[in-house]
Amino acid sequence: MSLCRYLPVPSDRMAVMWTLLTVGDAVVLEYGPAGTTHYCVSLFGAMGISPDQSLFTTHMSEDDVIMGDVRRLEEAIVELDKGYRPKVIFVIASAVTAVIGTDLVGVCNYMQQQVDARLIALENGGFKGDYTVGLRQVYRLLVKQLAGQKQGLLPGRYNVLGASASSYRIRSDLREIEDLLSRSFGLSRHTALGVDTSLQQLAAMGGAQLNIVLRAEALPAAEWLKQQFGTPYVYGVPYGYQGTEQWLEQIASVLGRPAARSVRDQLGQRQSQAATFRMYATMYRNRPHPPAAAIIGDYDLLQGLAGLCRELDICPDLLICPHTLRDITDCDPIVRHFATEKEQITALRQLQYHLVFGDDVSLHLCDRTNTGLCVSFPLVSHVQIAEHLPLMGIRGTDYILETIDRYYQVLE
Repeated sequence: MSLCRYLPVPSDRMAVMWTLLTVGDAVVLEYGPAGTTHYCVSLFGAMGISPDQSLFTTHMSEDDVIMGDVRRLEEAIVELDKGYRPKVIFVIASAVTAVIGTDLVGVCNYMQQQVDARLIALENGGFKGDYTVGLRQVYRLLVKQLAGQKQGLLPGRYNVLGASASSYRIRSDLREIEDLLSRSFGLSRHTALGVDTSLQQLAAMGGAQLNIVLRAEALPAAEWLKQQFGTPYVYGVPYGYQGTEQWLEQIASVLGRPAARSVRDQLGQRQSQAATFRMYATMYRNRPHPPAAAIIGDYDLLQGLAGLCRELDICPDLLICPHTLRDITDCDPIVRHFATEKEQITALRQLQYHLVFGDDVSLHLCDRTNTGLCVSFPLVSHVQIAEHLPLMGIRGTDYILETIDRYYQVLE
């Protein structure tokens, strides 16, 4: 692991924690030092997750580490079960317990007889990979462990898979998706796995008519639900007017009926209005600084925003992905994952007269000739409060176009 100053990449353990904390009626118990749990709280707050009465730690002494004593863990499980009466206790590893090889699965197996709550162990200590590895594992685990038998159909309902709390403005995006699917097909959301869900919703999600997959890490979970319950899924993210139109066409193909005429007409009108921005791109193409974009974020965000830029004839010439690309099939060759933070910082500082979509730190590293918009974590200079400002769909594209208009003013 290289030294990191500005842009640390969350580990698999962090992704497991922030995903499990969004499951209602359950608590998360970390077997490890209190300091490691405390360190996570500020990050979760920036994501809009409140760990109050849902995140607990056992703490550990030197004797626990040296001797492998798990009595603290056993006592904590019993205390949580009696004091909070959760339906599920997720028992997760810390870096320390992962290093010493504590058998959390074994402990949960013999402790299950002593408590009413269901015990589910996850042994990610932060050494299996970055956050995408943790997301892939925890999405699949949640549906395998908690999606019950298909007891009843949920006609006109859909699940969202992969709506990670680590995606900037994800709750705003979910509202936009909910509005689009309601107006287009009369569908309503059942649950959003990874952001807002409950054990009851997870148990019934097999009856949904459709699954909407927003990121590659949720595809194994979608495949499992399809095999078990026959639920079809659509994988894609609605960025840009054309991208949103294509996304709705995918869903229409699965449902066997077109989107509502009113929505298709609205998208057609928006695409006609966007012709002005394509005209700007043509005007500036032969000037000293032709329109170009740099994007920093998760792979699906990169693909979506790059498509939006191409829709407006802006060349996306630098796409930086902070996470590993090893699990991405048919990876876009233009996407770069830098081996060291230093290389990434150098690339960002070399940008001039670019439209930059990225996180607060990356935007800060770019010089003032660039025009930026925050689209991803980490946040430094502002907080995430509003839940009505999406980046996806029609409203999201409307919002992004305001920054693109400002960008052309800088190029003049």
